[in-house]
Amino acid sequence: MLDPSTTFDLAGPVVLGSWAGLIFALFVKPARPVALTFTQFVVPGLLAIAYVLLIWVGMGAEGGGFGSIGEIRALFADDSALVAGWFHYLAFDLFVGSWIVRDHTDSGVPALLVIPCLPLAFLFGPSGLLLYLALRLAFRGRAPALSPETQS
Repeated sequence: MLDPSTTFDLAGPVVLGSWAGLIFALFVKPARPVALTFTQFVVPGLLAIAYVLLIWVGMGAEGGGFGSIGEIRALFADDSALVAGWFHYLAFDLFVGSWIVRDHTDSGVPALLVIPCLPLAFLFGPSGLLLYLALRLAFRGRAPALSPETQS
């Protein structure tokens, strides 16, 4: 099975590289399809596979469950379940970050304003999504954002 500590250590650089790729994809249109496929499907898919394997091992924690705060605390006392929970956050936040980058072109939100949304989505999930949705609302009805590569 997967060792939670090793799996955790391996995921960090991959996820950080994926977030850097998203910022790169904001400005380099030819790289966008590859970066978005990687960050929206490949990395979250790998995290999901690791999640399933880790949660399978970690669900045996005595007194663990989802019915109370105490049960959740007991569930995450197991390292496998704890890392699985972390991967849950990483996979969904990266998926949301990829959606933000994919959506920004059609929404009219300039790429420079999208940049702060991405670290917020990485570090504080819903906060980055909330900022992007507010920007999307503010730019509603405006022409799609011109990125540097389209301004010739």
